[in-house]
Amino acid sequence: MAEDDLYTKDGTVDCRGNPAKKNETGTWRACPYILGNECCERLAYYGMSSNLVLFFKHRLGQHNATASKNVSDWSGTCYITPLIGAFFADAYLGRFWTIACFSIIYVLGMTLLTLSASIPGLKPTCHGKESCHATGTQSSVVFLALYLVALGTGGIKPCVSSYGADQFDDTDEVEKKHKASFFNWFYFSVNIGALIASSLLVWVQDNVGWGWGFGIPAVTMAIAVVSFFSGSRLYRNQKPGGSPLTRLCQVLVASFKKYKVEVPEDKSLLYECKDTESAIEGSRKLGHTSDLVFFDKAAVERESDYKRGSVDPWRLCTVTQVEELKAIIRLLPIWATGIIFSSVYGQMSTLFVLQGETMNTYVGHSSFQIPPASLGIFDTLSVIFWVPVYDRIIVPVARKFTGHKNGLTQLQRMGIGLLISIFAMLSAGILELVRLRYVKRHNSYDLEEIPMSIFWQVPQYFIIGCAEVFTFIGHLEFFYEQAPDAMRSLCSALSLTTLALGNYLSSLLVTIVTRISTKNGKPGWIPNNLNRGHTDYFFWLLAVLSVLNLGAFILIAKWYTYKKPVGTLR
Repeated sequence: MAEDDLYTKDGTVDCRGNPAKKNETGTWRACPYILGNECCERLAYYGMSSNLVLFFKHRLGQHNATASKNVSDWSGTCYITPLIGAFFADAYLGRFWTIACFSIIYVLGMTLLTLSASIPGLKPTCHGKESCHATGTQSSVVFLALYLVALGTGGIKPCVSSYGADQFDDTDEVEKKHKASFFNWFYFSVNIGALIASSLLVWVQDNVGWGWGFGIPAVTMAIAVVSFFSGSRLYRNQKPGGSPLTRLCQVLVASFKKYKVEVPEDKSLLYECKDTESAIEGSRKLGHTSDLVFFDKAAVERESDYKRGSVDPWRLCTVTQVEELKAIIRLLPIWATGIIFSSVYGQMSTLFVLQGETMNTYVGHSSFQIPPASLGIFDTLSVIFWVPVYDRIIVPVARKFTGHKNGLTQLQRMGIGLLISIFAMLSAGILELVRLRYVKRHNSYDLEEIPMSIFWQVPQYFIIGCAEVFTFIGHLEFFYEQAPDAMRSLCSALSLTTLALGNYLSSLLVTIVTRISTKNGKPGWIPNNLNRGHTDYFFWLLAVLSVLNLGAFILIAKWYTYKKPVGTLR
């Protein structure tokens, strides 16, 4: 074996900056530490967020609609901040140090949240289980802690899945095949953490106390940090490629400066580095694609593009740079179709919980009560069930019919998930319709829990879990694969912002619906007493929006042009 064969061909380095040896770093040997970190971090996140709507309602004394809106706003922020973390990862710090630094902020936020629920003076004053009063200062401390967590998670979310995928060499066919499987098992580990959170931790919060309920996730997050650092010597690290925003802006500026310039018919005349390597650190060259030709003007070479013998980067850009911008623009329509799906997904932590609170939470005739937020465990169990089914059964069977190495393309996978999500909203809407008919028939408007088992909610949770395996994992893999090499964290963050905008859209819809439906003294669709409302109408609204969204996705998927990587990484 030649000495060069001992090293990866994709430009990765170990934690000390030396070339990473293939037989000592990366692949599945490095993944347990990354997957362990993600499992613990998700346990901490869901252990805190799954029951948050009831914490706001019962401990901070917020109205149903206000509590639901605040959870949606905070959850949305948790998926916007990844843009910050992704920028630092791609431009300056690299994924390893971004995860490490932001994890510390995350732990600080979790610690403060635990103190706000444990220390007299910081925690709200309560008379009984649900009669609590929080001062302005106490509420402010809670929200400061939550938004510190939101900032901390911003450096972890966009980097962990990409960092795990970085452990597999794109130029090695064997390793490349394992990369597709990694995304399935990454999401599997996410849901193992969520499973423990939505069962054990929610029960602790409802039956032991919020101090322990938030303290356990804080300790778990500390364990996540230890797990991540434990694998430092095994990781392959991509070099940061400099500011991706600067490169994108340079293409935009150069294109508009040359808006009158004609693009040559022979695209080989467009400007590109002569070497096989890209001029961008940590990136392969990208081959020219025939769409979005206006931006090709940035790569048309003219004498005025040179200053003192060197290229002015704001007047002349390489084909690879132009193709980076094109790749981002192509991703945007696919990205937009994920927003409605994320609104559907977000109902599990808001309206599903409030709906479950109005139902019989006792198991059979025993005295054991199921916390409404614990029903999220069935979403998690669904994911845990469907991930191996997809990876071991659906992919091999689909491969025989399609001939595609992954069975289904990532776009086909996402489309199937969008279709399945429609049935989740139909299931939730039908259950609420039946529940309200029972209330009307028995005049049970003021009954806190009607005698309908909360387990009737299981189908809607299970269907969303199935949809996740198709849509969210497909999204993760698609945005990683189609991202320019030096923008993978940024594109992972872009993918995650659909969850943010989905939460914000849900919050906006709740606000609009509440304002319209409460006119003339009416209780509205989502009143404090859901027995007097029409939450089913809100579920029908989301189902209709999901149908329209699926139609848009099908049209966009037919138009999509895949990127063309060539050459090797620097």
